[in-house]
Amino acid sequence: MPEAASVPARDVRVMSLIGLAHGVSHFFQLVLPPLFPLVKDALGVSYTELGLVMAVVFTISGFAQVAAGFVVDRFGPQRVLPGGIALIGFAAVVAGFAQGFWTLLPFAVLLGIGNSVFHPADYAVLSARVTPSRMAKAYSVHSVMGTLGWAAAPVTMIGLAERFGWRTALIAVGLAGIGFAALISLEHRQLRAESHQAHDAGPYDWRLLLTAPILSCFLYFALLSVAQGGTQNFLPTLLPLVQNVSYVAAASATTMYLIGSAAGNVAGGVVADMTPNHARIVGLGLAGAGLVTLILGYVTMPAVILFAAVALAGFLTGATTPSRDMLVRAATPPGATGKVFGFVYSGLDLGSVLAPLIIGAMLDRDLARATFAVMGGMLVVTIASAFLVKRHAPAPVPA
Repeated sequence: MPEAASVPARDVRVMSLIGLAHGVSHFFQLVLPPLFPLVKDALGVSYTELGLVMAVVFTISGFAQVAAGFVVDRFGPQRVLPGGIALIGFAAVVAGFAQGFWTLLPFAVLLGIGNSVFHPADYAVLSARVTPSRMAKAYSVHSVMGTLGWAAAPVTMIGLAERFGWRTALIAVGLAGIGFAALISLEHRQLRAESHQAHDAGPYDWRLLLTAPILSCFLYFALLSVAQGGTQNFLPTLLPLVQNVSYVAAASATTMYLIGSAAGNVAGGVVADMTPNHARIVGLGLAGAGLVTLILGYVTMPAVILFAAVALAGFLTGATTPSRDMLVRAATPPGATGKVFGFVYSGLDLGSVLAPLIIGAMLDRDLARATFAVMGGMLVVTIASAFLVKRHAPAPVPA
């Protein structure tokens, strides 16, 4: 039977549910960073300490994400995903009651554990429930919704904080997240995926993660997230220090970066379906984004040009995302989607641990411009790892 011209209703529903869940997860990754200047003054903490809080988030998420991949493959994503959403919502509520550095750590632990389930669960659902010929588009929708979640966070959190205070802002969005977890749990039939414990159980699971293509994917994600983590967490703080803009304008520029990234994801999804040269797409996009990032730190611009440059950097980075996920998919043996995506996406968490520590320390030493050189340089270095993924053949699955 020929494939229908329009996307089947099931594909649309699954993409929508997973896209919304991914958007919520990314939103909660950025509930605290836009409030850094307010929290710093209110709690008497340094940027280095706030960077350390986010480093704890992604350290825990990185380790837990590997384990979450095995749990998803064994028990099914429909049982894991709602719990992760509820945890990140509760984490924001906890942050709203913080009294100092040490009382921010429970937020970091809860957010890290909750955040760990999304990539293995999301990709397991998409791989099991979406028509294979539309997989690149499904990855694009998934990434776009995540980026829109990032884009919504700075404006939402700063807007709520200005009107109601930063504590109320955190508590309010946390309660909304818990409510969304209850709603997504009602859709468990749409999120169901086959478990693979029968043929995956055993030490081979761990050996798979140490094969050359999977390790190359992990390296790619780790390098990329150093640059992206710095941009997304610190751009509202950095731009006023290197450009003639206010804090509120800088937060709006961050939103433009993330909207540009979402638009790039859409374009990248179309291109990824048209060509197998995914590594080349990654190389061109990241090289351009690295150059624009460098310029942002060292060339003072009028506001309109600044916003356009920030959006362009986001677009070029976002355009590489569907091709990146297609490279990972090509390296993934059948029945291992949860564990492979959980492992390689933990590379994002590793880089996200390093980025706040590096940039927070540089800010405390008044090295704001140099942070843009670091972020741009990491984008360029990431290109080499993309070609390593392409170079290595997919790991064979033993009989």
